[in-house]
Amino acid sequence: MYKILSKCYLTDNIIKMEVEAKRTSDSCLPGQFVIVRASEDGERIPLTICDYNREKGTIVLVFQVVGASTAVMAKLEEGDSFQDIVGPLGKPSELCEMDVEELKKLKIVFIAGGVGTAPVYPQVKWLKEQGVASDVIIGARNKDLVILEDDFKAVSDNVYVTTDDGSYGRNGNVCVCLQSLIDEGKTYDKCIAIGPLIMMKFAVNLTKQLNIPTIVSMNPIMVDGTGMCGACRVHVGDEIKFACIDGPEFDGWLVNFDESMRRQAMYKTEEGRKMLELQEGATHHGGCGHC
Repeated sequence: MYKILSKCYLTDNIIKMEVEAKRTSDSCLPGQFVIVRASEDGERIPLTICDYNREKGTIVLVFQVVGASTAVMAKLEEGDSFQDIVGPLGKPSELCEMDVEELKKLKIVFIAGGVGTAPVYPQVKWLKEQGVASDVIIGARNKDLVILEDDFKAVSDNVYVTTDDGSYGRNGNVCVCLQSLIDEGKTYDKCIAIGPLIMMKFAVNLTKQLNIPTIVSMNPIMVDGTGMCGACRVHVGDEIKFACIDGPEFDGWLVNFDESMRRQAMYKTEEGRKMLELQEGATHHGGCGHC
């Protein structure tokens, strides 16, 4: 069992929890995720690790209530426990594998949208700990949906908040904000964009025009988290990848976002899954291909 040490609401339906998970906190790195179950018969939910504390043996999870399983998770309080937490899963951010001195030469901008703001935070924090500067753009539909702003201000050199309706910060979406920063004289060598698929698609379209290499984090439907089920299949360039074992981060310029959005919608129904299995053939599954 994995005890919940603290719980708070970041918005009306986005919740932040600190959970005891020593084995995970001992080895996780920014970019990785866990799969959690609230109860023995609960659905397995993939969640990015928003933060971790190796000394305390804890991880921080941020999730949005979007269905029955996350609604059950939301009812858990401090002192309650998750049935199980599996992880860390996936590959760490490529930033963790780069030479720190080379990183210090780069001008890095993060684009964080919606709940995707949570997985951006550990990367920015990790860079700060290495002495690497970065800028962060936080996007939300309105002021009430902006999350983790103060946390980012503690670890980032510049934090730009932008809202679609102009109710807080800059007026416009994250792409409008990035373009305006470029117009103001900012230059960037690398972009990491994490958020809804449609946001990442348009962010990548812009960074291609601006010639800023971009990494995105794919968060498609996942079932087993080990590459066997094929739910998180992603087309990256000419290759078939599975977000749970090959990602979740990929070269954004190579990701087929239209296919990913179509596939995510189809995978929600049994008929859609059967159609995908027929269309994708041998590439439908990862792992052994027979589960």
